[in-house]
Amino acid sequence: MLNRRLLCFATCLVACLIPAVTTAEPKLTILANQATGVYQPGDEVVWTIEVKDGDKPVFGAATYSIRRGGLIEVTKGMTKPGAEAITITHQDKDAAQKTPGLILLDVKFKPEEGKEVKGVAAAVFAPEKIAASSPPPDDFDAFWKAKIAELDAIPMNVKLEPVDIGDKKVEYYKVTMDNIKGKKIYGQLAKPVGGEKLPAVLTVQWAGVYPLNRGWVVDHAKQGRLAFNIIAHDLPIDESADFYKEKAAKELNDYPGIGNEDRETSYFLPMFLSCRRAVDFITQRPDWDGKHLLVQGGSQGGYQAIVTAGIHPAVTAFAANVPAGCDHTGKQAGRLPGWPNWASRVWQKKDEQKMLTTSRYFDAMNFATRAKCPGLIGLGLVDPVCPAEGIFATINQLQGPHEVVIMPAADHGGDHKAYYAKFGPFLDKYLHDKQPKKDES
Repeated sequence: MLNRRLLCFATCLVACLIPAVTTAEPKLTILANQATGVYQPGDEVVWTIEVKDGDKPVFGAATYSIRRGGLIEVTKGMTKPGAEAITITHQDKDAAQKTPGLILLDVKFKPEEGKEVKGVAAAVFAPEKIAASSPPPDDFDAFWKAKIAELDAIPMNVKLEPVDIGDKKVEYYKVTMDNIKGKKIYGQLAKPVGGEKLPAVLTVQWAGVYPLNRGWVVDHAKQGRLAFNIIAHDLPIDESADFYKEKAAKELNDYPGIGNEDRETSYFLPMFLSCRRAVDFITQRPDWDGKHLLVQGGSQGGYQAIVTAGIHPAVTAFAANVPAGCDHTGKQAGRLPGWPNWASRVWQKKDEQKMLTTSRYFDAMNFATRAKCPGLIGLGLVDPVCPAEGIFATINQLQGPHEVVIMPAADHGGDHKAYYAKFGPFLDKYLHDKQPKKDES
């Protein structure tokens, strides 16, 4: 369950500011009567909306919609034209049921002159009680045990290529390993020169098709860590921009949908097993300290971080910012599912039931039930890509202690300073045994 003592509210984010399409002004601001965005079932939510051109109020009218779970519309309306602050009040008519969950407010303001401006805000009720939309499949553990055995039967066949990066204090290598189905795992490794018995950090990547940046491991190495970073695809890590652009446009176009009607053919199967093998690679190295192994990433990387914590017992901590892959069956529970929207590809003439059935074997929510190590999770309440309600449902399945950073006005790629303010101390605590200062806890 969500640990209330560890729940961290982003106090610096109390307003949702969304500019007009072609100009920074006018600006639409939404303020909630609870700056944290967190309420209890039955609480009244009051949003105050202001639209200004600089310091001058803008005359106009707004239409709005409130959707439970970000999916089901429960209220809509229109305000009278004016230039004063607009107040929208919501109290759940089903509050007697004490139903935890999230509501999303969409606002469209039409000025008397000029273009329409939009805003969004959210409120979450009893986030620590939001339940999973479905349980793990009965044979979830058996399936992954069989896939891990399949992987283990394939020799790693590790190839390390040292690269001189012009820094005498850092050793850097390109790494290649074998995966299932004849696929390869590509990555980069860095460590301080001569370093022995080092804490390890594994970085996994957000969505897309792109090269790896050396800084993603070199910066960790400079802080005394054994750093490993793998690309999410069976691709070399440092080809030209045109190379990745072509791959993204052709064979990896919509890669999340590849094979998503069958658990044996899903694109995420070798991706997740590459994470498993990456941990095996680290734990078999003589320069690992044998005590600290943290896996971290954002979005698709946050998805993989939770999966890796649930699929490999050697992981000692994980950090996941705005994690994808949570709650694939959320639509069946009346809430918006997140990326990769596993079962939404009906326009491709795929079988929705087959996609839903397959998705349950690849849901971060189900791996969370097996994750026992400490975790740090960040989420944005107005994130449309990885909706917060499904992330809360996933958090509530975690078996280990965890700290949650709620960013009430953050979307998927916006201001995540609140998360990163906690991320550094979390790394120090779980990689270097440094207790956070009192003002960081």
